[in-house]
Amino acid sequence: MGSPVDWHLAARVATKVAGREPFAESYHWDSLEPDFAEFTAEAEELVAQATGLRSLSGSARARVTDRPGWIQANVASFQRLLRPLTDKVGSHMGNSPIAPVARSIAGAELGALLGWMSTRVLGQYDLLVIEDEDPEDQDIVYYVGPNILALEKRFAFPPREFRLWLALHEVTHRAQFTGVEWMRPHFLSLVESTVDAVEPDPQRFVEALKRVTDAVREGRKPLDDGGLAMLLAGDEQREVLEQMSGLMSLLEGHGDVTMDRAGAELIPSADRFGRVLRARRKQVRGPARLIQRLVGLEAKLSQYAQGEHFIAVVEEAGGTELLDRAWERPENLPSLDEIRSPDTWVDRIRATASLDGPAFGLSPA
Repeated sequence: MGSPVDWHLAARVATKVAGREPFAESYHWDSLEPDFAEFTAEAEELVAQATGLRSLSGSARARVTDRPGWIQANVASFQRLLRPLTDKVGSHMGNSPIAPVARSIAGAELGALLGWMSTRVLGQYDLLVIEDEDPEDQDIVYYVGPNILALEKRFAFPPREFRLWLALHEVTHRAQFTGVEWMRPHFLSLVESTVDAVEPDPQRFVEALKRVTDAVREGRKPLDDGGLAMLLAGDEQREVLEQMSGLMSLLEGHGDVTMDRAGAELIPSADRFGRVLRARRKQVRGPARLIQRLVGLEAKLSQYAQGEHFIAVVEEAGGTELLDRAWERPENLPSLDEIRSPDTWVDRIRATASLDGPAFGLSPA
């Protein structure tokens, strides 16, 4: 049974779209690997002290890569993550005469997307762990060297400060998924639920077009809340996607807040780094902006601000002790509506749980 995506073509197209990397040959490149090995270890301890989240899976491993390396890692992750869906769709396509063309189109489209993303991403924690695959290529914190060097040069960032700052954000994400023992399986269960509910039914596209038309008539932007995935989802999928959006808003906001707090005394330029990167997120224009909206990246960018606002309101109401209740169990995670209206989460948690005692599932700092 063939995959509905030509993964090899996706990797080739992505690498071509990624373009030439002048900073991959910079003499500064040699400093990246030792710096990120040092700062990833340092960041892990700083994050544990700031949050109480200490990894239950050993120490973080840093890997500096170029754009093609990041592309290959993400193609492999997509293959793992989407295998149930691609098996289902591949079976549905069967031996259809248009199947090879469809696979090539899907591969080319995915490749174009990954290629564009590879020019902008700075770091990424790969949370997928597959038991029957090489552990050396899993549970890794990636840093995309050429993109980091380009920003350092363009904005005259102090390199060691900037690299520690980046490490703090990515290591916070690893701590969230490896320091809260239920977080990784819970997140993957949401992905699995979404994938399992997908039916290769053309009627979904007709229904999606109707929702787009209705939203535009009401003055809303239908792509802003999750891109095509949200539009094409059925009712059950949309519910799961909203759960995932609430979770990701919490994790991204927590990552930004922790990054600033944990490095406050060590990174004098942190405020400037934050301002520059927030402005950079908003600078995408033209076709690239449309790509962001189609695939849901526009919604992801709003997760940072919404997550930070949620954390600020919760901590004002009950300090970090109240926020820590979110890590106790999946039922305590905020919904997307609660992310947008934090007081409703505060009321719910106060009504269902005492603030006395330590948060369940946290390792001591």
